[in-house]
Amino acid sequence: MKIPGASAAFGVRTRLVLAFLLVAAVSAVTTAALTYREARSAVLERAQDTAVASFREEVERFVPGLPLDLEAVRWELYDIAARSKPHPWIVFAEYGSTRVSSGDRPVSGVLTEDLRRAARTAPHGSFQRVVKDGKAYLTIGMPVMTRVVAGGGAVPSGLILFAVMPMTNEETDIDALVTAARDGALPGLAVALVPALFAARSVLRPVRELRRAADSMGGGRLDARIAVRGRDEMADLARTFNSSAARLEHSVQELRDAGARARRFASDVSHELRTPLAGMLAVTDVLDEEAATLDPDTARAVRLISAETGKLAVLVEDLMEMSRFDARAAELTTDEVDAAEAVRRSLSGRKWQDRVRAELPEGIRIRLDPRRFDVIVANLVGNALHHGAEPVTVRLSSRAGSLITEVRDSGPGIAPDALPHVFDRFYKADAARARSSGSGLGLAITQENVRLHGGTIRAQNAPGGGALFTVELPFDGPASGHGAPDGPATAHGEGPGTGPHTSTEAGA
Repeated sequence: MKIPGASAAFGVRTRLVLAFLLVAAVSAVTTAALTYREARSAVLERAQDTAVASFREEVERFVPGLPLDLEAVRWELYDIAARSKPHPWIVFAEYGSTRVSSGDRPVSGVLTEDLRRAARTAPHGSFQRVVKDGKAYLTIGMPVMTRVVAGGGAVPSGLILFAVMPMTNEETDIDALVTAARDGALPGLAVALVPALFAARSVLRPVRELRRAADSMGGGRLDARIAVRGRDEMADLARTFNSSAARLEHSVQELRDAGARARRFASDVSHELRTPLAGMLAVTDVLDEEAATLDPDTARAVRLISAETGKLAVLVEDLMEMSRFDARAAELTTDEVDAAEAVRRSLSGRKWQDRVRAELPEGIRIRLDPRRFDVIVANLVGNALHHGAEPVTVRLSSRAGSLITEVRDSGPGIAPDALPHVFDRFYKADAARARSSGSGLGLAITQENVRLHGGTIRAQNAPGGGALFTVELPFDGPASGHGAPDGPATAHGEGPGTGPHTSTEAGA
């Protein structure tokens, strides 16, 4: 399993820093928005309260004479506007349909009907903030009251004064607040980047150590461990990893020891059996020669003993060969050979040339181990002859820098459920043939020899019927380091004239 690293579009470090900056940005924006709202309200309310209170005082002092003298009212409006606070006003007076102002126009376009209606009905007046053409104004409407001496109260005179105050200074102050908040947020984010990097580093340090330890374990170093720091979740993860790694190392070591003992046992047993088997084979050869002079029952027993002794000898040699592959002690002794000639020698040495149809184009030369290539061809052809049906075809070809060797028989093919297991050790496709002449190691040895050459082998059923085995061996030999022995090798195989490995029941 590949652990994502620098190749990821957004690594963990980047996501942590972005998350930290996002939180900082959201916090800064939220704080700035709340501050802006409160400051804006405070600025506007202060100006509004000052203007309303000042205008109310001016209106209360204003007592017009009746009947109404418009020119006198105009001068009064000038006086009121001159005493305006906190900013200059433009004062308007409305009496019925009569309009007077302290400015150039008798009627203001920012005065709304709602304000006029509220000013006529509310004794203490009303006010509104109005935005027109992108500019803010504070509009105030106050009714002028006429004092009645007899009753001691006051009644509306019908005259209403309006004040219009531009709030340009307040808008400028508010814009300055926005600019300050914006300009202060960017440096704040830059400052927040530093603790974000430190936080990401502290979080990612144990993750990097975990990745390095996992890579080391994937490379075979099962003693890799992580330093445990602190008591947080990362420390718990490190302790769990170390505990799991220790258990895995112990389990793998037990499996290695058990495998080594099993290989050593098989190798030792096979080696110890070779000497007595050699003597037994010599004796059975003599008995075979004398079998014709013996009575029929004794002759059958002698021939049975001879056949079973031969099978035992083949099994012992196969076990020794597999033990060399398991111990990585098998090595190649390569030479440049003519592929067609090598196949012909393998067939003629076993007297199969009359039973096998060979399609061997001339001129294909390849560098390989002749003895192991002979074992590959002999095992596949012998398997086809014993467990398939004649005719058997051996075909050579070259494709994409590889030598292609195909062995096909004319039998019913391999059962679909047996196809994935034909190269397994001691596997026999037909349980009824459990006591067949093969050891069940032939195709497994063939596969190991193919791998030693850096090639591939596959089994399938041919479209026209029969089993088809295809071997691909590279022309340039095995890859560098492939098949290098871990110890001395005493290579074993079958040369021309010896019996092939035909043990795996892969045919019909």
